[in-house]
Amino acid sequence: MMGQLSSGQDRLFYSFNLEDHIPANHLLRSIDRCLDLSDLRHYLADFYSPIGRPSIDPELMIRMLIVGYCYGIRSERRLCEGPLNLAYRWFCRLSLEDEVPNHSTFSKNRHGRFRDSDLFRWLFNEVLRRCMDAGLVKGEGFAVDASIIKADASRQRGVPGDEPVNRSVVRVCHRHCSATKIHEGLVSREVDLSHAQLLLVDPFAVCGSSAHTDLCGG
Repeated sequence: MMGQLSSGQDRLFYSFNLEDHIPANHLLRSIDRCLDLSDLRHYLADFYSPIGRPSIDPELMIRMLIVGYCYGIRSERRLCEGPLNLAYRWFCRLSLEDEVPNHSTFSKNRHGRFRDSDLFRWLFNEVLRRCMDAGLVKGEGFAVDASIIKADASRQRGVPGDEPVNRSVVRVCHRHCSATKIHEGLVSREVDLSHAQLLLVDPFAVCGSSAHTDLCGG
């Protein structure tokens, strides 16, 4: 039988606890167990005035930014819509009735006191220190996060240096290669590049043929 949503009178009292609605294996629970921001207020104390209206808790903004980084929320306007998610509210220590900061607050703090205090570096070092204390960092190696991008720089796509081409771009490459190498003491004179293989897509990628590898490392 097809069910139907009840449209009766709303309840006067609700018994709702965010803690009961966040799965035990949720990512934010794991992060929350490792995240220690107890020294955050002390670290930022010199960047806040002792008088005036109370500001938004900096820990709230840091936690919201962490949510954005973890879930790919790049826009600060969208980040302010994030607490519609119960798990986000739980991680940010917000109740169902607490208001979310305006998006402009993040911009002013990121380009203001957060940058002046180098807060994010301090936070990174604190997390790294906790990882070292837990024995998660051995210091025996490192990993590089990079992206492989296919480049249009094949030597087979090159043209002879003496072939009529648009010299406005190639001339810049010649001047850059010669001046740089002479300045670094790698060559003692101007080298003729008329017989070099030139790439029209990116002249800086390969400025010389195999006989001219001492010019640009090509």
